[in-house]
Amino acid sequence: MLFPSILFKNEDDIKRQPVEESAFFSDLNLNQIIDSITAGKEEYNLNPFFYTALRAVETVYYRHEVMRDMENETLMEQIKVFAERMASVRRNLELVEKLDFNYHKKGWFLEATRVYCDAVTDLAHNLSQVNLKSRGLLAFREYVTGYVKSHGFQSLLAEGTGVKDGLADLQYCVIVQSGKFSVQRYDGEADYSAKVENIFEKFRQGAVKDYRVDLHKRSGMNHIEAKILDFVSRLYPEQFAVLDLFCADHNQFMDPAISTFDREIQFYVAYLEFVSNIKRKGLTFCYPQVSTTNRELYNDAGFDLALAHSLACPEMPVVCNDFFLREPERIIVVSGPNQGGKTTFARTFGQLHYLASLGCPVPGRKAQLFLYDRIFTHFEREENIHNLRGKLQDDLVRIHNILTRATSNSILIVNEMFVSTSLKDAVFLNKAIMARVIELDLLCVSVTFIDELTSLSEKTVSMVSTVAPENPAERTFKIVRKPADGMAYALSIAKKYRLTYEQIKERIKL
Repeated sequence: MLFPSILFKNEDDIKRQPVEESAFFSDLNLNQIIDSITAGKEEYNLNPFFYTALRAVETVYYRHEVMRDMENETLMEQIKVFAERMASVRRNLELVEKLDFNYHKKGWFLEATRVYCDAVTDLAHNLSQVNLKSRGLLAFREYVTGYVKSHGFQSLLAEGTGVKDGLADLQYCVIVQSGKFSVQRYDGEADYSAKVENIFEKFRQGAVKDYRVDLHKRSGMNHIEAKILDFVSRLYPEQFAVLDLFCADHNQFMDPAISTFDREIQFYVAYLEFVSNIKRKGLTFCYPQVSTTNRELYNDAGFDLALAHSLACPEMPVVCNDFFLREPERIIVVSGPNQGGKTTFARTFGQLHYLASLGCPVPGRKAQLFLYDRIFTHFEREENIHNLRGKLQDDLVRIHNILTRATSNSILIVNEMFVSTSLKDAVFLNKAIMARVIELDLLCVSVTFIDELTSLSEKTVSMVSTVAPENPAERTFKIVRKPADGMAYALSIAKKYRLTYEQIKERIKL
């Protein structure tokens, strides 16, 4: 039986893993999220997995099933123990490459096979005791159960145990005399260790330093120790010949499917560990419904994951927002006062769809999201003096490139375009671009100061960042679905300085 992957249901997905983050990552702060998720797990090179957005709904649900199984604390702990043992195997094999002396290398190689056999055997047993439901882990359990029963694994286990036991039974003496030493077989010579300890026991005064060396924690071997080992191998040539044969026969002892599983399962471990820290702040995650055809979307109590992670203090609340789109709606136009959470909302929309495309739980109580082909973002950039273009021209070139490549299955997130030009020109250009977006029928979030964009078509929906009713200068960071009024920011400032019409009339009366 073959087991290709715990991450990818189809082999085509395995072959197309990118090695670099996408262009939109920095705009959506996805680079911060992924760096935080993979921190401390660099040896697994997990980033390519988080750079690979899935295109098949079935593969997304395949990962959902595994992720749900991995939420079992017992299973999670068992996987972590397995991972620690496999890391020990890799360290031992790396050590073999660095050491200088032949039998020292082979001793650590033998130790690596022993740890590997114990790790795989215990994993197979532990998986048999867990009530698994995911297709991925059920298939892997069947594979690893068959693997530990296979002739190849049983030979590795039995031969390794035999070689280790045979070497452990060897006894020899090191005779040191006149600056020289010799090694010979142990032949019943008296062991004076206990007698020496008894003689010197009367000189013990309180706690003393233990100068004995723990050989299990040492990796190096000096030339004297190496020579002793060489002499021992000459005294017991048969046992060391068995070690030589074992190392030659099993030089590639790790099963590729087991090694792949060891790396890929860390995708789930890393994400769930990251999410658990966010959940401690009282925030919720859900497994979204996804579709490549249905553009009716919703998310309840979603939030910016990068922001939630960066707010280390539990007392600092994370504001959650809802959104939904119903046919024929495609475009969310977000307006309202500055510093009111509009850009954060736009980032949240993008993060939700990207995390959903990875097969991960997403922020919120429940969600239905679209499985896109590409995400495009247009956020403000500093003027590039090297391309000899002004800011307006650069904005136009960038959005033109995006609209040339976008399809009806794409997602576009725009954050306040053309702020460097006049209002009249900005309105004209934004309307032209929105007309093209509507024509393409793609999903879009547009953060803008131009209220006219909210009512261009039946495909557009207006959402507004709100202020506290009792204090219009105070931002709530709540984005609600309502018509744009174009007065939110001005009104809040006017009220703050008591300059509204009613306030001025009241002051005149006084």
